[in-house]
Amino acid sequence: MGYRVAVVGATGAVGREMLKTLAERRFPADAVAAVASGRSAGAEVSFGDKLVLKVQNLETFDFAGWDIGLFSPGAAVSAIHAPRAAAAGCVVIDNTSQFRMEPDIPLVVPEVNPQALARFARRNIIANPNCSTIQMVVALKPLHERFRIKRVMVATYQSVSGAGKEGMDELYAHTKAVFVNDLTRPEQFTKEIAFNCIPHIDKFMDDGSTKEEWKMVVETKKILDPDIAVHATCVRVPVFIGHGEAVSIECEHPITVNEARAALRNAPGISVVDTREDGGYVTPIECAGEDAVFVSRIRKDPTVAHGLSFWCVADNLRKGAALNAVQIAETLIEQGALAKRAA
Repeated sequence: MGYRVAVVGATGAVGREMLKTLAERRFPADAVAAVASGRSAGAEVSFGDKLVLKVQNLETFDFAGWDIGLFSPGAAVSAIHAPRAAAAGCVVIDNTSQFRMEPDIPLVVPEVNPQALARFARRNIIANPNCSTIQMVVALKPLHERFRIKRVMVATYQSVSGAGKEGMDELYAHTKAVFVNDLTRPEQFTKEIAFNCIPHIDKFMDDGSTKEEWKMVVETKKILDPDIAVHATCVRVPVFIGHGEAVSIECEHPITVNEARAALRNAPGISVVDTREDGGYVTPIECAGEDAVFVSRIRKDPTVAHGLSFWCVADNLRKGAALNAVQIAETLIEQGALAKRAA
């Protein structure tokens, strides 16, 4: 017997990707519900190749009897309805920022810290990390295990899909508008995104960093190791899907390029594509629709002792959001944490 899964925020970019991922991975679901705000109630979304689901109203949806809730409706909405679902016995895997830094809620990337799921039952909620954090910690994990990372410097190149469907629509419309000299004022971004880069994602904080940069710092510490020092610069780029990251690390122990490459190749969830020739690396457009975190441009950083630099890319809607959430649910099943709920 399978599980009953409710996808909350089913009409958004991540919600649709969650439905797609559940179907593609043949998740053992006996029933799947598409749930969204009242304005989307009655709309239809696809689940797999043949099944169409009618969207149900989140305000009136009864979570009793549902085993898993995959949430991506926005932080303010999750703050209200995730605890309601959890109280009804539905295990919530929340993709928003609402619960990530709460100490009694696990923040999980299955390839990195599946052991953290042992604490989920305290509140029946599990947090999905930020997209940019997920792909970075997947790449850092095998290197940290072997060489003990002390410090991380990262610059991100984040696609507009991280800002949702509205961000993608604005890039599409403004790119076309450039060619007919009919640009309108940006609405989703602080500056024009077409043919541009914007070093600003989320709100500015008192120390001059943005909240997106802060997330990468604190989430990496919570997921991987509280002693790792992280400094991030996050940039929005005119790419529809796929985040790129230029990462430099300083380790406690000596590290060579060949040793790092071997550690990465043997780690789950990572694909190493690293040949020192034209095109011997992966770009965001090539990772769209793929599950892996791709690592390229592995090289020594001679400016620090035991330093290494690399480039990594991943589909931010898949591994950075939907896939990671589904993998958390799969891991719960593998660990036997949901065995009784299937009966």
